[in-house]
Amino acid sequence: MTRRGCAALVTSKRISDEPAYVLHRYDWSESSLILEVLTRHHGRIALVAKGAKRPSSSFRPVLLPLQMLHVAFGGDAEIRTLKSAEWQGGHVMPTGDALLSGYYLNELLLTLLARDDPHPTLFDVYVNVVQVLASEHGEVLQAALRTYELLLLREIGLLPQLDVQTMTLGDLVADARYCLVPEGGLRLAHADDRASLSGSQWGSLQAALAGGAPFTTTLRACAAVTSELKPQLRALLHYHCGVRTLRTRQMMMDIQTL
Repeated sequence: MTRRGCAALVTSKRISDEPAYVLHRYDWSESSLILEVLTRHHGRIALVAKGAKRPSSSFRPVLLPLQMLHVAFGGDAEIRTLKSAEWQGGHVMPTGDALLSGYYLNELLLTLLARDDPHPTLFDVYVNVVQVLASEHGEVLQAALRTYELLLLREIGLLPQLDVQTMTLGDLVADARYCLVPEGGLRLAHADDRASLSGSQWGSLQAALAGGAPFTTTLRACAAVTSELKPQLRALLHYHCGVRTLRTRQMMMDIQTL
């Protein structure tokens, strides 16, 4: 290959001005960090931020969770090199329960998303939920988390259709009760099921997910059923994550105990 061809190949591997969020960071050396980053067009990727721990590094004040960045990176290895990162502003860092909820969002992405698998729609959902975390608490926050869980599961192909019974594909009866279970999908509720929704409520969620603005419509649909939807989605997520309790949820329970 000619020198010009080599230069063109190297140039093609550099990505600039890419919207991104830092999901997790850990030490790589005395002065550098490895970052797990969610990008809009390239999915979840790993980056090395060389010298990021030095007091004079321009990376130090911006490589924070739940803050929109525009990054540039290059390389063709599994861990690419961060070239620049610019904070995009917009909101302050969430605190308290909202901050822990943000770590929960990140843990789900780190567990369920494969690297280098783009999900631009899911990235936009993440942006919307982070904006809620920065400004809202209570019921709105809970509805936003349920919306995120539903849209995440749907995006990666783990959410069954919510307006039919999964095993039979039969229509739901509006006033009958149904529950979402890890290995059976949506089925008629049993007497010992702790949480369930009516057929009409599941149908409303399915219609919201299929709408033209799924985050907004699903947020509204979730607001009315948050308490009964939460344990069903939690069980489904734990099943697919392969854990009994996510680390962030255990952290929340430990804090509540204290």
